[in-house]
Amino acid sequence: MKRAAQLFLIPAIAILPLTGCKSKKQTIQKATGDVEITLPFSSKEFRSDEEHFRAKQVGKSPDLATAKKIAYQNAKAEMAGNIQSTIKRVTDQYTNQRTVGNTQEFENKFEELSREVVNLEMANVREIGEKTFQSQDDKSYSYWIAIEAGKKEVFDKLDAKISSDAKLKLDYDKQKFQQIFDAEMKKLADE
Repeated sequence: MKRAAQLFLIPAIAILPLTGCKSKKQTIQKATGDVEITLPFSSKEFRSDEEHFRAKQVGKSPDLATAKKIAYQNAKAEMAGNIQSTIKRVTDQYTNQRTVGNTQEFENKFEELSREVVNLEMANVREIGEKTFQSQDDKSYSYWIAIEAGKKEVFDKLDAKISSDAKLKLDYDKQKFQQIFDAEMKKLADE
């Protein structure tokens, strides 16, 4: 009888630690009724960092090709906005730290150049991930894409545009501009 009790207790003791180890996620789900959703490409390697501008987006459509087009266009628009806002912050800091002949003209010209650079760079983005899902309800497709553009390529194109403009070249200090640009890219990585 004692032997039978021991055989019963050993598995019960072994199972006890496993039943006490519920995750917080399960506890929250039971308490609120909410379910955590993990989106594709949400890990660190798909976020902008010191070396790359990155964007991820989804497109949804009953047609897979259309879902892909929507996702790609959305991702490119997001990335273009990120590049343009980074260049704007760099330009603002650069003109505040330097005495530029006509600050307003300098900033306007930079804004125009940044649009040109963004348009050029959008042709050179590369895909770093894709995932396709099909809804079981309506059979529509959700296509996720992650893209990136290199910081060096963006800076080099901007530098070439500035260097080819006689007025901008007069007030341009490449090393100072690159230092500010690199600092802004580091901020992206820290976000």
